[in-house]
Amino acid sequence: MLSERQGNILASIVREHTATAVPVGSTQLAKKYHPEISPATIRNEMGKLEKDGFIIKPHISSGRVPSDKGYRYFVDKSLKTKELSQDDQKRLQVELLKTKTQNVRLSCTLAKMLSATSHCMAISGVVGKKEFFDFGMHTLLEDPEFNELDDISKIFASLDLIDERAEELLAQLEDGETKIFIGKENPIKEIQKCSMIIAPYRSASGERGILAIVGPKRMHYGKNKTLIDFVKNIFGEKDKTMIAFVVSFPFSQTINF
Repeated sequence: MLSERQGNILASIVREHTATAVPVGSTQLAKKYHPEISPATIRNEMGKLEKDGFIIKPHISSGRVPSDKGYRYFVDKSLKTKELSQDDQKRLQVELLKTKTQNVRLSCTLAKMLSATSHCMAISGVVGKKEFFDFGMHTLLEDPEFNELDDISKIFASLDLIDERAEELLAQLEDGETKIFIGKENPIKEIQKCSMIIAPYRSASGERGILAIVGPKRMHYGKNKTLIDFVKNIFGEKDKTMIAFVVSFPFSQTINF
């Protein structure tokens, strides 16, 4: 268990790395987040965090970045969620109401809607029909975590086969929970460099579906969980089993962190 100060420093490292995508140093933390603590004291606490596996040093002379363990602690202890803006809520509700009686268009509309709201890549489809649509794919190529061709290929390959893995993912969830998988916790081994927020929902007719957000481990967990939960609640009113995946990128989120 971390001390309160260590937990606060870890949370600051997560937030700063989320915003900048670069390793975080003690002087940077002292100036921006903890002016009441000296850089030397922060360095000492960071040393303890590194020793205990909550942060790692990617290069000899660099600052630190959160490890999977560090992100997990942050998500479990420090995660804060906020409501979607009224404008986003209205836009989501209106778009779904427009397509309520147009089941063929619902998957396509959903992907467009999620992409427009999150400025992310979005994929959606009807599980039974195995009919999927995607939008915003270009955002994947803009994120520094995914500049290796091999990583991009693995992500695309896993998403191409998502219709075959829907039941496998549903088996990971219980009691309608929204679950966050970080790095190697990810049940889809091809994307274990990513984190995934995933939730099941049950339609008015009793059928099950899933919603998920997949992105860098430094994704905005609070923002993306809020979006998943909101859309999940809307889906509960529908009469078709849907599956929707959003590949998210932290520089383009629209919900307050």
